[in-house]
Amino acid sequence: MTSMNAGQSKADLQHADGSPVRVLVVDDEVTLAELVSMALRMEGWDIRSAGTGSEAIRIARDFRPDAVVLDVMLPDFSGLEVLGKLRAEASQLPVLFLTARDAVEDRIAGLTAGGDDYVTKPFSLEEVVLRLRALLRRSRVVSANEGSSLVVGDLTLDEDSREVFRGNEPISLTATEFELLRFLMRNPRRVLSKAQILDRVWSYDFGGQANIVELYISYLRKKIDAGREPMIHTMRGAGYVLKPAT
Repeated sequence: MTSMNAGQSKADLQHADGSPVRVLVVDDEVTLAELVSMALRMEGWDIRSAGTGSEAIRIARDFRPDAVVLDVMLPDFSGLEVLGKLRAEASQLPVLFLTARDAVEDRIAGLTAGGDDYVTKPFSLEEVVLRLRALLRRSRVVSANEGSSLVVGDLTLDEDSREVFRGNEPISLTATEFELLRFLMRNPRRVLSKAQILDRVWSYDFGGQANIVELYISYLRKKIDAGREPMIHTMRGAGYVLKPAT
């Protein structure tokens, strides 16, 4: 593995001093908050979570998040009230609302109150990550490293152009195959379970079976490993791992 692998398995967003992005996740649905937090940690970010508005406000004072993922419906305060209190101390704080309500007036109310974007439940974790990355880039609180390539061994993936090469040979992938490979390449040498892959590549509430992961891993292997030293390995009973060919 080259020296680029370890750094490029993490997010390309960070503070000028190299410290990780800080995100506060606020949702009283514990399982959902944990899944969102897990997906964000896989970006290499520093994550805290809260289940109530009052807890979120308390944590934010010490944690000083760069962005907040905020449920509109909380057991003590509404998300809009929490946003007002957070913005009183950090007026430019980017906020991504999570909401089960899709009414136009709710969206307008949230954006008028200062929320930057919405995702409506149920949502994919990938969508949350992409929306949050966009908010962070626009906020200029953090900086983006130059380059968008993930490199593991002789395998290269360009996140902007969506081009993939094994050595000098281009590899054509479907959208889902690309997202699966990107997830594997962001976590080189790390064993990823089928559940983690389902959560990250499909969505937290995906209704299918884990064999969809097996199917897409087989698709990737035919394109990435066919006729070459294999990079995608099955760890029986544990999941899958991508590592440089030996």
